[in-house]
Amino acid sequence: MQNPYEVMEDLQNKHRKKEFDIMKIESHYLVNENGQKMAVVIPIEEYEELLEDLHDLAIVAERRDEPIVPFKELKEKLRTDGFL
Repeated sequence: MQNPYEVMEDLQNKHRKKEFDIMKIESHYLVNENGQKMAVVIPIEEYEELLEDLHDLAIVAERRDEPIVPFKELKEKLRTDGFL
């Protein structure tokens, strides 16, 4: 499982990048006989990125009530457990 701090950092970095890229998504609309937009078609890569972002946000939402661990304490625990 990815560390929640890493998840948040990844999301922040993706968000910064996507602020500029969001308008570049190539999309096509499917319309009904009245011309109302009913669906959108986007490249599979964009769809997969959106699913990944949604998953990341769900993890953050699930863990928002968990106690916050100071970074220094987290590093020490990771060292003690042999991960650093």
